[in-house]
Amino acid sequence: MAVVKGNLLTELQMMQEEMNRLFDLSRSRLTGESLESGTWEPPADILEDEREIVVKMEIPEVDLEDMDIRTEEGILLIKGERKPESAEGENSYLRVERSYGRFQRAFTLTADVRRDEMAISCDRGVLKIVLSKIQSEKTEK
Repeated sequence: MAVVKGNLLTELQMMQEEMNRLFDLSRSRLTGESLESGTWEPPADILEDEREIVVKMEIPEVDLEDMDIRTEEGILLIKGERKPESAEGENSYLRVERSYGRFQRAFTLTADVRRDEMAISCDRGVLKIVLSKIQSEKTEK
């Protein structure tokens, strides 16, 4: 009988976490968001009030210059790519858990927004997109 090194419980927990991630991903695809995606999907939060829609997305190690962010026909599109670092010299990875490659997220906007007033910033690996809503005459009164 072979002796197995490592903690079986830890490995089972990691497998359970990966299965949960895959189930969550499949559920998100049923919400009407675009099925087109890349290798990974950065997690996002979307906030809304009467004046604006704010999208916050985790994108560590991705530069704003390497992303395409735009609105088209009531949809916010965010595309980019996170490239893996190469292990140099005698260094080699013991474990790789973060996802790399192209990503694409598409969110249906709940209101008309001003394309020319989109504010985009990135701080500490969090992309922030602020979209100003077009106010109708009824809400302005």
